[in-house]
Amino acid sequence: MTKAIAIIGASSNREKFGNKAVRAYLTQGYVVYPVHPKEASIEGQRAYPTVLDIPDAVEVASFYVPPKVGLAVIEQVAQKGIRTVYLNPGAESDELIHKAEALGITPIVACSILAVGMSPKELS
Repeated sequence: MTKAIAIIGASSNREKFGNKAVRAYLTQGYVVYPVHPKEASIEGQRAYPTVLDIPDAVEVASFYVPPKVGLAVIEQVAQKGIRTVYLNPGAESDELIHKAEALGITPIVACSILAVGMSPKELS
């Protein structure tokens, strides 16, 4: 079964980590669902305004948004049935971690690009 990941805060700017994550996961064979409220596509992948707009099942989400935005979307992540989220550097907060756990989501406070075996430096 192919793994799927939602990149929340995906970006069309290739310098941003939200773009580097899309490319890293595509390189590793994942089905990638970029989530951005205003982008139509990112790195050739259809982008979705919210995680709830993704038509398929998704196992993992990776947050590249400020904690305040993460708090606003974590309930949608739970509704989607996603049970693991990466809270990348700058996306984490104690409040977001506690809210994720309360919703039955396992938060991983780490760089999701490193977790897939790549370095953001490789993705310049």
